[in-house]
Amino acid sequence: MYFKRPATICSLCLMQVSFCLAVKVDFIGTEKKVIELSGDKTTGLNSIFVSFDSSEIEKIEINGISGTKFEVSKYSTLGGGYAEEIKFSNEGGNIIIESPESNIGYLVKSEVESYNFWLTNYSTSPLELSDVELDPEQECETTKLSVTGKGDAIYYYTIDGRQKVLSRDITLTYTTLEWDETEERFVDVKKEKILEFISSPVVLIPPFYCNTSVEITGDRFLKEWGIQQKVESSLLRPSAVSVMSKATQSSDTDEEAGSNIINTDNDGLGGSAPANIFFEGFITDGVLHTEWQMASDADFEYILYRFNEQDVTYTFTEEGTYYMRFIGSNADGTCEAIGDTYQISIGSSELRIPNAFSPNNDGVNDVWKVGYRSLLSFKCWIFDSKGTEIFRFEDPSNGWDGKYHGKFVKPGVYYYVIEATGSDGKKYKKSGDINILNYKKYGESTGSGEY
Repeated sequence: MYFKRPATICSLCLMQVSFCLAVKVDFIGTEKKVIELSGDKTTGLNSIFVSFDSSEIEKIEINGISGTKFEVSKYSTLGGGYAEEIKFSNEGGNIIIESPESNIGYLVKSEVESYNFWLTNYSTSPLELSDVELDPEQECETTKLSVTGKGDAIYYYTIDGRQKVLSRDITLTYTTLEWDETEERFVDVKKEKILEFISSPVVLIPPFYCNTSVEITGDRFLKEWGIQQKVESSLLRPSAVSVMSKATQSSDTDEEAGSNIINTDNDGLGGSAPANIFFEGFITDGVLHTEWQMASDADFEYILYRFNEQDVTYTFTEEGTYYMRFIGSNADGTCEAIGDTYQISIGSSELRIPNAFSPNNDGVNDVWKVGYRSLLSFKCWIFDSKGTEIFRFEDPSNGWDGKYHGKFVKPGVYYYVIEATGSDGKKYKKSGDINILNYKKYGESTGSGEY
């Protein structure tokens, strides 16, 4: 039966706690060493001792507490305010407690200082591991593991009666996938989670995203006693999924081609049609179904196309604003991940035709080129004053360098005819004159012409 001490005495115990390293505590009779942990100052405890089996302890010997008059008491879950004095012997300042109880706190006080500790009996809460597997109830934002065995929380109580958990430091290791910005791909990453105790299910946040085995080892007390336990799962497949995506606008032309495209003031994807864009999806192991969606609105309420491929190349040919996103889901569709949304803006068509150039190789206005935007088809014919066709081309990014049969033509007036169709459906039929300004190199040959 514990008797209640006045609160003032409890407060006095807290005030008189000494964390002097000179105090030595020996446990007589036990085969395995008793593990000592330092007590947090907020607990009022100098030490927390963990014995493998406290029933083996014959006595506790405490030496190094200053003073000549001693008092020893014990307390349980109610704290030091309800401590009960116990019998002990004093052999020249060596305090001896015979047949000590476990899962109990001890207060040793002299007229000079006090020394407080808690004694835990590990055998009352042993760690026993048998198996680990996926819990049948999974969520998309977590991974739940079912652990067969036991490893309940080990509690102790502070001087003022607060319950605290003595962490077992059980180690759980597994592999997951994380996105590497530099390599632009998911990479394997080893993860470690420290558990204070075993609860079932064990919840991992975030979840793991790849096929992995899970290993549990521990606890720190068994490790120190040299009898650490270990259990490893079979290969576990995740329910959680994650995706990433990438969009790259490509060009099949050389560095100079396309330099005459009219600026659309578009810093993102799209611009002048046709716009060829490669959409690439990246997935974690749990993803079984993939889909790219194209919509006319950012909320994807009006989906235009669905592509059931992980990578998609699409050529945008019509004026307008489009949105693309990548989606991945697991086998039964219960978990879904959505990648970034890409906006693609295709401008209306435009055609601007110059009427003069000077092919003198001075690096300025050497080639007659049209300015254009979003043309899906294009044909241009160039004639001399007699109606002879001297050049033709069908790629608006190209132009005429002022040559016929590999030689520069004479300065003068030439004529063009253009037929084109824009991404907005607009039809162009244009004709007019081209003035070649006076220059000195006409008639010189620099290679074969394109006519």
